[in-house]
Amino acid sequence: MARKLIGEILRDMLGLPDSAIESALALQREKGGRLGEILIQRKVITEVDLLRALSIQLGVPFWDRVPVDRMDLSFVNKIQIQFLKKFNLVPVILREKAYIAMSDPSSLPIADDIKNILGLNGAEYVLSLQSSILSAINFAYDTIETSAEEVIQDMVEEDSEALITAIDEIGDILDDTSDAPVIKFVNLLLSQAVKAKASDIHIEPYQNKLKIRYRIDGVLYDMHSPPKYIQGRLVSRIKIMAKMNIAEKRLPQDGRIEVKIGDKHIDIRVSTIPTAFGERVVMRLLDKAAVMLKLTELGMDPNLLSVFERLIRSAHGIILVTGPTGSGKTTTLYAALSTINRPDINIITLEDPIEYQMDGIGQIQVNPKINLTFASGLRSIVRQDPDVILVGEIRDLETAEIAIQAALTGHLVFSTLHTNDSSSTITRLIDMGIEPFLVSSSVLAILAQRLVRTVCPVCRVAYRPEKELLEQLGLKGGDLGERMIYRAMGCPECLNTGYRGRTGIFELLILNDEIRSLILKTSDSNQIKRLAVQHGLVTLAMDGARKVLEGITTVEEVLRVTQVL
Repeated sequence: MARKLIGEILRDMLGLPDSAIESALALQREKGGRLGEILIQRKVITEVDLLRALSIQLGVPFWDRVPVDRMDLSFVNKIQIQFLKKFNLVPVILREKAYIAMSDPSSLPIADDIKNILGLNGAEYVLSLQSSILSAINFAYDTIETSAEEVIQDMVEEDSEALITAIDEIGDILDDTSDAPVIKFVNLLLSQAVKAKASDIHIEPYQNKLKIRYRIDGVLYDMHSPPKYIQGRLVSRIKIMAKMNIAEKRLPQDGRIEVKIGDKHIDIRVSTIPTAFGERVVMRLLDKAAVMLKLTELGMDPNLLSVFERLIRSAHGIILVTGPTGSGKTTTLYAALSTINRPDINIITLEDPIEYQMDGIGQIQVNPKINLTFASGLRSIVRQDPDVILVGEIRDLETAEIAIQAALTGHLVFSTLHTNDSSSTITRLIDMGIEPFLVSSSVLAILAQRLVRTVCPVCRVAYRPEKELLEQLGLKGGDLGERMIYRAMGCPECLNTGYRGRTGIFELLILNDEIRSLILKTSDSNQIKRLAVQHGLVTLAMDGARKVLEGITTVEEVLRVTQVL
């Protein structure tokens, strides 16, 4: 019986019109290529559609995902990662059976070679997505990567300064086959940090030791303690990658590294400062492919979310987002801008640095070296006929005054401030030198926020907390009812931290007529807060308590970030 043609299968499976198939066939006759790939390029079908059709045609199973969590990874010592990536296939050795997963049936001869190399004579073939296979390859080789301890030992035994070789373009650092231990170790630090979803890597020298820590979900964890005397080579390697001056060790320096780790493109901001015991290095990791969050994904209570969405569509005024460094202020502002971004409004931002690229929005990078500051940039932006302006941060009186003038002349202005809560932001603006009547007439609302770690759903343990602990959070025993709350424990899934991921807690102060009148009389943040609570303000601690009762986070975590203790 003749094998059914791929075009017929796709037509039967998806109900494609004959015209779409005929048009693709005509293009195939003219320019060559495969029918399925032509249909994908024309966006008639997806990669999944094609693989399902090939699965029917060849009688080969289709997997939408490679089960990396159950794979035997012993093959990494026998086959090079570059070979598997070139042909986009991976051996999937499970306890019950072995398979060779591929995204292209033309790779069957290569798959046969892999079967012979690994002695998997009974292995079956399966089809899977290119992205799923690439992720499985990266997972396997990253997991079986030489341990940090082994690389450190190699560095101890190797004392040649020739190890610090400059490599401008190494492509995917998982593909780097350099034998130099210092290069291996830096690559290992970066790939480990990306896998652990760390935001920063700290390399900290002390008198008799060197400490390497990762910041994961906002908390620093000790990761490695290599010998003190490899410090110089390690720092020099990082400075070379960041195109910094390795001879200058007495002054702070800033640099930047762009690397590819598996299927992720990572932008790394490098900062060094001299300390009494050598240069201290901090690397901030930014995933270029990170998906910008929507307002609905930030963790806002539905009632607060609806009010905030109404506020960000105001015609003019200032909306401030406050909180310490690393509390998610920029993420909230980007989410707000993406919500209101439309072709009929002009949005211009002034940022330091630009963290996300946004289509349809003019973004300006602050550069103090050429006198492009927040204040000077904002003065120029106002002349660009904007409807909405985002100022990354109000750092001084001049910036604050220009932002307020922009708000009073018909612009909607978003910005951030470093204050502890919403009411103290008003005090801060007045202390900076802004007249109270300007604050009360220009500021629409102030959103204070913090990030709390969400408790790991795998290892969390339910319990009934002591009365005193609940009182610290502003809760009473009766508030619990029949509900249990959770304690963080720790398991391999959450790197033994007890937490996985973060969410926001929020406090939205809306300046109504009574609060505006009070601001004209006093800048006392406590009085302003008391009045706001009477008008329904949900404080940071109250929002945190609600998330504890919902089982999202823990009492200890909310107390940590709201500084109630």
